[in-house]
Amino acid sequence: MKIFNTLSMQKEEFVPIEPGKVRMYACGPTVYNYIHVGNARPIIMFDVLRRYFEYRGYEVTFVQNFTDVDDKIINRASEEGISSSEVAEKYIKEYFVDAHGLGVRDATIHPKATENIGEIVKLIQTLMEKGFAYEVDGDVYFRASKFEDYGQLCHQPLSELQAGARVDVSDCKECAVDFALWKAAKPGEPSWDSPWGKGRPGWHIECSAMSCRYLGDTIDIHCGGQDLAFPHHENEIAQSEAATGKKFVNYWMHNGFISIDNKKMSKSLNNFFTVREAAEAYGYDAIRMFMLMSHYRSPLNYSGEVLEQAKSALERLRNAKANLEFFIENGGDSGLSPAEEEFVSGLDKYRQRFIEAMDDDFNTADAISVVFELVREINSAVSSANAPSKALARRCLDIFMELSGVLGIPFGGEKDDIDPEIQELIEKRQAARKAKNWAEADRIRDELKARGIVLEDTPQGVKVVFQTK
Repeated sequence: MKIFNTLSMQKEEFVPIEPGKVRMYACGPTVYNYIHVGNARPIIMFDVLRRYFEYRGYEVTFVQNFTDVDDKIINRASEEGISSSEVAEKYIKEYFVDAHGLGVRDATIHPKATENIGEIVKLIQTLMEKGFAYEVDGDVYFRASKFEDYGQLCHQPLSELQAGARVDVSDCKECAVDFALWKAAKPGEPSWDSPWGKGRPGWHIECSAMSCRYLGDTIDIHCGGQDLAFPHHENEIAQSEAATGKKFVNYWMHNGFISIDNKKMSKSLNNFFTVREAAEAYGYDAIRMFMLMSHYRSPLNYSGEVLEQAKSALERLRNAKANLEFFIENGGDSGLSPAEEEFVSGLDKYRQRFIEAMDDDFNTADAISVVFELVREINSAVSSANAPSKALARRCLDIFMELSGVLGIPFGGEKDDIDPEIQELIEKRQAARKAKNWAEADRIRDELKARGIVLEDTPQGVKVVFQTK
């Protein structure tokens, strides 16, 4: 299994710190608004990463934090006339609505910055004691010039980073790239006691503190969006390794940007769509499918057209599943014939190709292509057979669901559980056919077709096929 490591800028063989176990940390959202489609990409893709490790037999501890104290949260609280904690709790709840809608499993631990103030203060104290931090009027900064490897993740020396940094005239930092570990309290802002007076943590320090607390000083994988590599992840490395004297992360994984009109989607540029908005237009499942169909490091361009394509692709997989379930219920009871046994044995090549794709830096684009090839071969086999056996359909469904499950391809929802009203129409059409009332049967069939439901009459019974409108 190989992972592209941003630190080395090449694919590396994955070797866990502890055999059979993976410790992963992902930067979660700053909870002051609904997550946007750009935020959804790392949430979905690293959910797949976790699923694949588990599929390969690893025990995964996955930590994803919530930044629940921040300037943006404070500003939103002022706008909405509520407290910062109320803003954070509101949007944490909304995050889970969207994450669950996207088929994302909860992390093993979802820590909050405000629940780890003690850990954060201890870490800052350690940095102060070692000379890596200094205090100015209640603010505490990390001394980047003292950390020799600063810039290793973004592959730029400190001198170049200093030259490109912006510094306000009133800035009291020793160096332009020094960053805040602790911010002195301002009137009306949330604050906590510390050796430097009341204040709140800077953004970067919280992830180091929580990663160390829940996963240990050195972890296997740290992941997040490409935009976090600098300065956020660079600063995490500096403060963590300065404090512990140990390597912080073995493998850094960063997903590519999502663009609109070839510009990075972001809240700061005000060119974003929230996941909630996109889901109302296309469905959560189409969003997940859209993400899966590209390699996680590749750039993506968001549009209604590509969401519709993802929706159509998902419908093909759903219909394949429904087709197999139909034959499991209505197929022959004779067991696997010799020809069917040979066919099923040949399907193992798809599992091997799927694993090869995912072992190559978690290439979901190639992996999902393998799933579609599997579906085409299965569809051809069951449709060409006069009466495929229930056993054949069940074995085909097993491998299809096995591989689909690794990717978290969504099959649940109202289109899989036929609506009672739709079921009633299907039964009325059957009754009309038995009564040879062809006009009424055709009328009901046309009504269902207009609603995206096609009925196919087969020797085994009526098969329901859903179509994307």
